[in-house]
Amino acid sequence: MKTISIVSPCYNEEDSIADCVKAVRHVFQTELFDYKVEHIFCDNCSTDRTVEILKEFAAEDRSIKIIVNSRNFGILRNTFNGVLAATGDAVVLFLPVDLQDPPELIPQMVRLWESGYEIVYGIRAKREEAAWLRWSRKAYYRLLSRLTYVDYPPDAGDFQLVDRRVADAMKSIDDAQPFMRMMTFDCGFRSTGIKYTWRARMHGKSRNSLSQMFGQGMNGIVSFSGAPVRLALLGGFWVASFSILYAVAVTCLTLAGYVKALPGVPTIIAALFFFGGVQLFFLGLIGEYILAIFNQVRRKPLVIERERINFDQAADHDVPAKVEARSGR
Repeated sequence: MKTISIVSPCYNEEDSIADCVKAVRHVFQTELFDYKVEHIFCDNCSTDRTVEILKEFAAEDRSIKIIVNSRNFGILRNTFNGVLAATGDAVVLFLPVDLQDPPELIPQMVRLWESGYEIVYGIRAKREEAAWLRWSRKAYYRLLSRLTYVDYPPDAGDFQLVDRRVADAMKSIDDAQPFMRMMTFDCGFRSTGIKYTWRARMHGKSRNSLSQMFGQGMNGIVSFSGAPVRLALLGGFWVASFSILYAVAVTCLTLAGYVKALPGVPTIIAALFFFGGVQLFFLGLIGEYILAIFNQVRRKPLVIERERINFDQAADHDVPAKVEARSGR
């Protein structure tokens, strides 16, 4: 029997754990009964009963595996660490515990995978969220799709099923801030998408703040596109060219007596503010790339784990060794 691994990151999700476990169990009992399941929960140092509830389920079902982090390392690193631990023939990279991405879609993904596609990704055709947030996401992903060198379909999220070869290729990528939804397409292979509705949360509210979403968005652009730096270069060139032409024109008009020095003071002040703002913007942009380089060269571990549950001895030693190798130690 083939094994399907499913990675579910969680942080303070005590109200959603049972629903997630039961939903996945139902899918494999009714539609994927000829497959084994490996459901990996990656806990990002929850402060509620999340880990306690997970341990209760893991005690009665060894297909449920748990990785508990020593602190909150962010959703990107936490989820990718779970992917590194996955051993299945195919891996569902991200199934949120709040079930906003529907587990009922997994059987269709598996059928497409069995037909020869190495990457089967979900396309969030509809989103059950506030209109301003929905349009902001759409605008960002279309911008990202245009800027990146990767053939990335807009509205594709981390809810993807990938073949073992793709998962192994992802493991070889040493990235301090792994942006998985782009990483899979960067690996290549045959891919296809399935449209679905991204549902509203069943319990509570998202722990992903606006500042975190902004950081993740910038990470996606910086990691997979050099376009912003090139745009800054071109923008600087055109602004400098305009400034030279403007200076020449003002000099000629002044010498011809059409412009007096005193009335030009407001223009100088406006120009100083304008060029100062342009410089600060470009410095901030370059700073994002420098920060990405800084995070990468520090060679820190992806995450630091406090404990693992239901992983056999070989897996317990194998994956940390890979993480240690990635950290340069």
